[in-house]
Amino acid sequence: MMQIIYFGRLREQLQSSGEKLEYSAKSGSVRGLLEQLCQRGEPWASALDGRATVLVAVNQEMAGAETALADGDEVAFFPPVTGG
Repeated sequence: MMQIIYFGRLREQLQSSGEKLEYSAKSGSVRGLLEQLCQRGEPWASALDGRATVLVAVNQEMAGAETALADGDEVAFFPPVTGG
């Protein structure tokens, strides 16, 4: 089981702060997990399809699309943050 967390505008778009998702070979990488979530249709597709900038952290460390995932991982998706 993976813990998925959504922050910022993603939380609002998806109307969810997170979910638990059964780990599968399809979600063996961040890219695979994003594809799996986008296959749900709207609003997932427009929020996570790559046209919108989304940052990812796996187990609280910044991650890229090819980062491998494992059962028990925490995956957080969030928009870029700017400050002043």
